[in-house]
Amino acid sequence: MKPGVHPAYGPVVFRDKAADFAFLTRSTLTSDKQIEWEDGNTYPVVDVEISSASHPFYTGTARVLDTAGRVERFERRYGRSGGR
Repeated sequence: MKPGVHPAYGPVVFRDKAADFAFLTRSTLTSDKQIEWEDGNTYPVVDVEISSASHPFYTGTARVLDTAGRVERFERRYGRSGGR
């Protein structure tokens, strides 16, 4: 990579306060806030609103909607159109 073109890429802690979950990774994001990590070092911390610990898909709390029933009810009510 050319020097002076790309942002600095370094360790950053992403924290999901709602789920009390944090993970250390590398990113170009920066923050004024610091946090002391498990290894004793301090890293910039970025607060996120949702992570794999709080997302319904990953936690198993996602709801599946019955769209097939809705389509059938619509077709019964208004008839099928479009030349099919």
